Amino acid sequence: MKNILVIGSTGQIGSELTRELRNRYGNEHVVAGFIKGAEPKGELLESGPSAEADVTNAEMISDVVKRYDIDTIYNLAALLSVVAESKPRLAWKIGIDGLWNILEVARENHCAVFTPSSIGSFGPSTPHDHTPQDTIQRPTTMYGVTKVTTELLSDYYFHKYGVDTRSVRFPGVISYVTPPGGGTTDYAVDIYYYATRGEKFTCPIKEGTRMDMIYMPDALNASIMLMEADPTRLVHHNGFNIASLSFGPETVYQSIRKYKPDFEMVYDVDPLKQGIAESWPDIMDDTCARQEWDWKPTYDLDTMTRDMLEHLAVKLGKK
Repeated sequence: MKNILVIGSTGQIGSELTRELRNRYGNEHVVAGFIKGAEPKGELLESGPSAEADVTNAEMISDVVKRYDIDTIYNLAALLSVVAESKPRLAWKIGIDGLWNILEVARENHCAVFTPSSIGSFGPSTPHDHTPQDTIQRPTTMYGVTKVTTELLSDYYFHKYGVDTRSVRFPGVISYVTPPGGGTTDYAVDIYYYATRGEKFTCPIKEGTRMDMIYMPDALNASIMLMEADPTRLVHHNGFNIASLSFGPETVYQSIRKYKPDFEMVYDVDPLKQGIAESWPDIMDDTCARQEWDWKPTYDLDTMTRDMLEHLAVKLGKK
């Protein structure tokens, strides 16, 4: 990667990925792409170039790619699971019509493309325990439908046109920097904020509902490792399972109580979120990612909990 465009640079993952790529590749080589109303601010704006990059506007994307001599595009534009259920048409427009624009620009300008998939690409009929890399994918949400299509369309452009497309299936991403925006796994971020503020947490997910999760530093590392991987080793290209953490609400609650023994949690289950959660894997088998590009997470639940609480204490003025 020489010159990189991050589309969705002000989102939960994009804001931190842009900073990490600038740390590794140099500020001037990473362009922060944004849409109107979500412009970069502060360090993200000041540390490197930025440009409006709306995936629904192919000409705009093409202009940015040519202007900055882009060879790699991180396409993070998407609506998250819960929001996508209330706005299915928009979810498709951004997730699939937008991806088509990105892939066409990449084909014409010889760019590599990273467009993340998700555990949401699986459905109720998928094996939930150690979900295989290659297995049945019949999601029951619009978010999941767009993610399966993302994998298939990206593979099509690789095989048909030789576009270097790559992606991981992100678990729920946990971070102390940028709050999430409408995902089923959001509770696993919110719970740390409540614990840090000393407030009782009301959990929308039923006790015992396990889902795959990942701490942001590991998610960023996976996103960069895959794009840096030797292409001759890759058997798969899109939809790599990456496993890191798997827990239910009661497990993360107990982890927090090791550091916040007075922390309280009660349940008030959200039927929409619960239904989506139950259709997703408990834990994925990431053997292919480990074999093909040496994937390995760094954080377990307790090391993540300690790090989250320490950083949030500073962020929220509780330290």
